[in-house]
Amino acid sequence: MSNEQTSGEQAGLSGEQLNAAIKWDAQGLVPAIVQDAASKDVLMLAYMNKDSLKLTVESGETWFWSRSRSELWHKGATSGHIQKVKALKYDCDGDTLLVLVDQAGPACHTGKYSCFYNEVPVNGQTTEQAAQVTATSGGDRFAMLSRLETVIAERYAERPEGAYTTYLFEKGIDKILKKVGEETAEVIIAAKNRDNEELRYESSDLIFHLMVLLREAKLPLDDVMNELDRRHKK
Repeated sequence: MSNEQTSGEQAGLSGEQLNAAIKWDAQGLVPAIVQDAASKDVLMLAYMNKDSLKLTVESGETWFWSRSRSELWHKGATSGHIQKVKALKYDCDGDTLLVLVDQAGPACHTGKYSCFYNEVPVNGQTTEQAAQVTATSGGDRFAMLSRLETVIAERYAERPEGAYTTYLFEKGIDKILKKVGEETAEVIIAAKNRDNEELRYESSDLIFHLMVLLREAKLPLDDVMNELDRRHKK
C-alpha cells in the first residue's frame, strides 16, 4: 500500500500473524466497517475472509467475500466506485475490521453516498429530527461543520442533478478556486464596512466553498484541525 500502513504492518505483523490476530467466525469471515477517511462517515459493512484481507492489504483497494454469491469481489470493479485504502485497523477483540478509504463515487449500490441512509427516529423524534442529530448532538457548537462535510461528501459521490455543489464539482478546481477567491473578497469588504450581518453571510459562503475545495482536494477537515492544534501546542 503506497505511503500507507495497515495496523498489522505498524505492529510488525506478518500476514500469518495478522490472520492469527483476527477472530474469524465459523464461516471464516470477519465483518469490515468501511469509513470515509475524509468525512469519517460510515459507508458500508461487508465481510472479509483471509483471501480478501490479503488482497486488500496487497492491492491497497478493498476486496470482500460475497456471502450471497460465495465469491471474492473487488469493490468497484464493475461500477468504477473503487475504494482506495488509507488505513486498516482491527478492534480490541480482533473480531471487527475498520477500513478507512478514499471512496470514488457512491459506496452504496443504490447510488447513495453511504449505505446507511435510512433514518430510524427514536425517543419520539421525527425523521427530520433524526437526520439532524449529527449537527446537534453533544452540544458541539461546531458540529454543523461535520454535518456540512457529510453533505458535501454526499454531493461529491452522488452528483444529484440541479444541486449547486454538483455544479461546482463538475466545473472542477478552477471554478471552485474562483468562488473561494470571490467569497474571500466579499468577506474583506463586509469587514471593512463594519457590517456584521453581511460579514456573517459572506463568512458562511466562504466556509462552504472552502470545504468544497477541501473535498475536491481529498483533504479531511480533521487534518486542518490537527494543524491548528499543532500550532497551538508550539
